[in-house]
Amino acid sequence: MTATCVILDIGGVLEITPETGWVQRWEERLELPLGTVHERMRDVWRAGSVGSISEREVHEQVAARLGLATPQVEVFMADLWAEYLGAPNEELIDYVRGLRGSCRLGILSNSFVGARERETSLYQFDELVEQIVYSHEIGIEKPDLRAFEAACASLDVRPANCLFIDDVAVNIEAAQTAGMQAHLFEDNARTLTRIAAHLDAGPLAAGRVPLG
Repeated sequence: MTATCVILDIGGVLEITPETGWVQRWEERLELPLGTVHERMRDVWRAGSVGSISEREVHEQVAARLGLATPQVEVFMADLWAEYLGAPNEELIDYVRGLRGSCRLGILSNSFVGARERETSLYQFDELVEQIVYSHEIGIEKPDLRAFEAACASLDVRPANCLFIDDVAVNIEAAQTAGMQAHLFEDNARTLTRIAAHLDAGPLAAGRVPLG
């Protein structure tokens, strides 16, 4: 419980995920008004993010709501995953890999059903950290405080000894409310400096108030 810990987000942090414009291309291809895909699929995307729908059911809903044949659904979902998975943030990943054994390491990610299998295959995040907590597996998304509690519990660490890194400000605020230290990811240089400072400070003694 007294170990120093670093917990990271995936999309926008460990993965570089610029918008690819895939949704707009599909709307143009299907001659749909802009915004139609997300409007029709919003509840499906939500269900996928908390694991209340299977990948097969996602495919079925895509076909039914957008009028796509099975081969088109496969291409549609491939485009979705291409943007979702982005590209690895190699510098940060290499740095975190070098931390193994010196602190506890975890991931807390708002995710989509199927993410673990794809990210494991592409990026081996399961080998990078000790525990990965996905929203689609626990049924809870950030910024719900229970997501941060689940991440700390999975690593058996005190929130005050954890540095959480995310690229979304509301998640940073929620992590701090949950008792964690937190850093808003903007670039690798500042993030590496913040992690190093956290590790240099070491685990907090019981009752000591965390700063920053």
